Amino acid sequence: MIEAAAAAADHIIVVFVPESSRAQANITSMLAPQANRVMVLGEWEERWQENRIGFHQPVVHKMLESNIDKVLAGRTGVRFFFPLCGKAVDMKWLADQGHSVVGVEISEMAVKQFFEENNMTYSEEPVPAIPGAKVFKSSEKNISLYQCDLYNFSSSIGGQFGAIWDRGSLVAINPKDREKYAALIISLMAKDCRYLLDTLLYNPELYPGPPFFVPDAQVQSLFGKSCDIELLQSVDALTDRHRGWGLDFLTENVHLITPKSV
Repeated sequence: MIEAAAAAADHIIVVFVPESSRAQANITSMLAPQANRVMVLGEWEERWQENRIGFHQPVVHKMLESNIDKVLAGRTGVRFFFPLCGKAVDMKWLADQGHSVVGVEISEMAVKQFFEENNMTYSEEPVPAIPGAKVFKSSEKNISLYQCDLYNFSSSIGGQFGAIWDRGSLVAINPKDREKYAALIISLMAKDCRYLLDTLLYNPELYPGPPFFVPDAQVQSLFGKSCDIELLQSVDALTDRHRGWGLDFLTENVHLITPKSV
């Protein structure tokens, strides 16, 4: 508790500010430069159409590779969820190891490119519970990609998952939507789920995003009530590309988030 005392006439007013309120105020202050930044879904689709997809990586992400044993925790045949999956090659890498993958992506082009670039045949069918949505299923691997707005997806459609790989999702959604996003992710976590979350730290006054700045304090605020959070890795990720954005530092953090045991 923080105590603030102010003398007023001949008496003292004492105000107690809860620690949680101070922490939230600090988070709000940190996020202020990007708080009102909004990317509409059409802008993401345009990026795919115009091949402005610098966020896509043609190889398996090093953070996933180096931490996969902690995600699997000895389990086999794990159901993985990929929010805002794009055409991440990580999905095939996991499927090749015998895991199943469910992804959600707004861009139909991205979904089709994933299957085509990995030489996979696939089927396409509507999703009755989500008007206008489609699900694309691999014929060879246990991979199902839903082409829809992420917030229209739910556990009633895709079930719950034993693992989640969030490499470019929380950092891509609009900052004002993070609490809604966290609620969705938590609802998709099975009791034994191990959620690997990749976040970025930089000076948000220097770059408007996306990808957006997500401080560790906000990760704690979003998930800490119902989950345990462990920082697994923190690396200097600054490249010439990021310097071109105007950044002078960029730290990439990977967190392991697991439901608290009841």
